Amino acid sequence: MKRVLMLAAENGSIPRAKVGGMADVIRDLPAALAQQDVIADVIMPSYGFLAASVNAIKLAEFRVTFSGSRQSVSLLSIPHPDVEGAVIYFIDIQDGVFSGKPQEIYSQGSDERPFAEDANKFALFCLCVATVINEQLLPMPDLIHLHDWHSAMFALLSQYDENFQNLSTIPCVYTIHNLAIQGIRPLRDDSSSLSAWFPSLLEKLSSEQLESLIDPRYRHCINPMRVGINLCAKVHLVSPTYADEVLKPSDHDAGFFGGEGLEADLQRKQDSGALVGILNACVYDELADEASVAQSVKESQGRAKASVRDKLRDKGVSGAAARKRANTPELGNKQAQPRAVQGIDEQVDSWLGLLERMESALLRWQGDKQWVAGCDLIALTRIAGLWRRVWLSKDTHISKLQSADEPSRNKHKGPSMLVTSVGRLTDQKVLILRQRVLLANGQRVSVLESILQALAQAHPEGVFILLGSGDAEIAREFSGIAARYANFIFLNGYDEAVSDALYRNGDLFMMPSSFEPCGISQMLAMKAGQICLVHGVGGLRDTVADNETGYLFFGDSLAGQAESLLERFSDILGEYNSDKWQNMERLTRQQRFDWASSALKYKQALYGFS
Repeated sequence: MKRVLMLAAENGSIPRAKVGGMADVIRDLPAALAQQDVIADVIMPSYGFLAASVNAIKLAEFRVTFSGSRQSVSLLSIPHPDVEGAVIYFIDIQDGVFSGKPQEIYSQGSDERPFAEDANKFALFCLCVATVINEQLLPMPDLIHLHDWHSAMFALLSQYDENFQNLSTIPCVYTIHNLAIQGIRPLRDDSSSLSAWFPSLLEKLSSEQLESLIDPRYRHCINPMRVGINLCAKVHLVSPTYADEVLKPSDHDAGFFGGEGLEADLQRKQDSGALVGILNACVYDELADEASVAQSVKESQGRAKASVRDKLRDKGVSGAAARKRANTPELGNKQAQPRAVQGIDEQVDSWLGLLERMESALLRWQGDKQWVAGCDLIALTRIAGLWRRVWLSKDTHISKLQSADEPSRNKHKGPSMLVTSVGRLTDQKVLILRQRVLLANGQRVSVLESILQALAQAHPEGVFILLGSGDAEIAREFSGIAARYANFIFLNGYDEAVSDALYRNGDLFMMPSSFEPCGISQMLAMKAGQICLVHGVGGLRDTVADNETGYLFFGDSLAGQAESLLERFSDILGEYNSDKWQNMERLTRQQRFDWASSALKYKQALYGFS
């Protein structure tokens, strides 16, 4: 059985060790690889708290020289919670180098010195990992798998540092989760620079070696992302379409995000056969989901299903997996039927549960604050209005029933259309929503406001709920919109229970990313039978089939993308709850982007294991 060691900054298997989609991959991929006879261990920073939080056992103590000083380091471990025989290792720096807020994975940094704190701690992390492998403090892996720029300095040390020349014989592959974030730092003259981290190594690099490390746009800087691309045997992008997109130069003014300055390096990898695009995947509850899918297959009788599979198979996506159990009894999954034909009592529970989850999350977010944030107050006020709508509807219904001498029942079906979105507040995710458009009445508003106006006109009781945090400027903008539009609830944070409820209860999931390496949110929404409106880029294009499992929009410029998004939203309003819509919901729920299929591609195409 082959053994792989993964270096990663996040891990969804560990509480409070998740920030983004990388954590989901690091959590789910090892179990899938185990089914392919590959044991994947994971090593990550402890950040001063993770190892203790899971009662990790200390395996060894050692010292390294970093930035001119000796650092005391501990190597700790726990058995992998989901994979027999696999191990999760922690690097715990004892001298406070992992500075920043307590229990923080990433540091915010500053505009003047972007990535400075994070670049320091991840360069030290890579040095520590190289040391523990070199000193055989953990089993020697057959292959090392680096994830994103945080782990790329390991490739530099293993290939160019004479102290770790034994490591150069271990094959090393590199996964790019987000090419736009590259961790660029100066070569010299800064406390967070290559010369500060490894002064003797920098002086010994040949001009040819140095050329492979420096940023092609900023010649005085080292680019860790480029290090990983150029010094690893193979490079992996997390969807086939994204692997094509990064070979072209970015044109931000035209709304295209491609190679981000590294397209020439990636093209060389492509030309040598060392670039692969493998779609990330989603975890499914086999019993509940297969029963739900089997029921929807039976209902739809295979309508349009083959065309979706054919379209996506070319992109390396597995089609609907649950074709067995056609006679399996229904397991009570809320999404077993289209929302339009669900019982009203079932919708009551779903909608009221979502309102309760949103309120609870907002209250928890106030726990360490002296004052309630304006955006949270607006959200709480909007939710209170929705509760009033529930009770007014209930009272009206009771009055009608009592006047007819019938027993009273509490019924309220919630919003007539629920639009949802879950994601980070970054320009990657919401730049198109922020574009300004000119309406027929001469008013110039954002795309988001135009969507809210169209929703209110078509569905006066419709609601758009957006869950996400990140950029403070974007948060202020969305908070202002929430104050002006009663049908928009902006939740400035993240909460797993709210996120899950939005996936399960929404009618339309919106994901208008300017670029999307893979994306997990659209898969989770589709898993629950929620139709998606997405930009036709990256992993979104690989998972959503236009007019069959969702709606795609395109555009050769930001203005064109904004116009296309609004046109597709108008199409959706016209088709909502039609026979076509309900068939799309059934087909959406049938799709499977499973880890078993992706893990086989990892094993063969990326790792080169037979």
